[in-house]
Amino acid sequence: MASIEEELRLDEEENQRELEYIRQFLPVDLKYHYSNSDILWIIDAIVDYYYTSGILETNAEEVDIDMELVADYICRRAKEEGVSKSFDPQDVVLMVQADLDFQEQNL
Repeated sequence: MASIEEELRLDEEENQRELEYIRQFLPVDLKYHYSNSDILWIIDAIVDYYYTSGILETNAEEVDIDMELVADYICRRAKEEGVSKSFDPQDVVLMVQADLDFQEQNL
């Protein structure tokens, strides 16, 4: 069993790989519109959405994820937490799609 430090290190490495994957996925005009901190916050917010929405508790083999609903949740939460008032929901939809693709590739 890995130590907590090892698990944290592996988690950080995974976040960095996903960050780079999302940057590659985004159109050129958006690649650097969002900071690394913004994208990492969005990745965490996506995970939070999955936990709070109950999606992870389903027994279904396939789950239909409404990416616009996820993006709206993230944008609303960003405003509430003072992270950003300017996340564009359409941009966030692209990041949600990239996150899903990354997760699928890394199962």
